[in-house]
Amino acid sequence: MQSCSDIRLIYATFPDTASARAAAHALVGAQLAACVNMWPGMQSVYCWQGAVEEGAEVVFLAKTTSARLAEAMAKIAESHPFDEPAVIALDVAAGRDGFLDWIRAQTGGDEPLS
Repeated sequence: MQSCSDIRLIYATFPDTASARAAAHALVGAQLAACVNMWPGMQSVYCWQGAVEEGAEVVFLAKTTSARLAEAMAKIAESHPFDEPAVIALDVAAGRDGFLDWIRAQTGGDEPLS
């Protein structure tokens, strides 16, 4: 198994499928992410402006590389309808070589790391 220290997952939430889909197309179309998964129907409970809120959201998970991470996160924030969107990046600890190489190829980094 090769190193995957350059692979990142971007976790974000969106208020609806349309805005998540638009951001996903923007990322994949610009080769900032190899793939985006979206799960509508997540229920969130959170504190916002001093009150406990609850609402439905869409989970958004993008597969990218460290080289494309900053630009991908900026693109999500730019296309997000919220002033302060929930967007975080996660390191990948392990993965199948072929899949990792595919992520690199789709985001412009064809060379696998050893």
